[in-house]
Amino acid sequence: MVLFGLEDSPNDAATAVRQFFSHLAPHTDVSADQEARDYAMEVTVGVTSSQTSLDELLRSASTNWRLERMSRVDRNVLRIAAWELTKGVPRAIAIDEAVELAKRFGTETSGAFVNGVLSKVADQVSRESAP
Repeated sequence: MVLFGLEDSPNDAATAVRQFFSHLAPHTDVSADQEARDYAMEVTVGVTSSQTSLDELLRSASTNWRLERMSRVDRNVLRIAAWELTKGVPRAIAIDEAVELAKRFGTETSGAFVNGVLSKVADQVSRESAP
């Protein structure tokens, strides 16, 4: 939710995460312990600070879709999972979680789309990190 909102906001990532948990989360079904809040901060700051390189990775993996044409939900779910993959989160975990997010918050085709793009991203990240 925070990354989605940051696309139209002048706030920095850390401020947006703090605002989300202090103002918005109490009015949603989001309840998070400190560990989850810390991870949300790490992901949000990580994705926003690496967005240019993540977007290039996504562009190379989605040959038939321009990043700008993707839905905001799909685009941000892809950014999160791509960031996780570059940080060593196991492929199956990163992709499965992203597909579930896409299914929950995206369209009926988002899950399959995210799965296909992330499979290519994972392959590329794996090749780049191989010795």
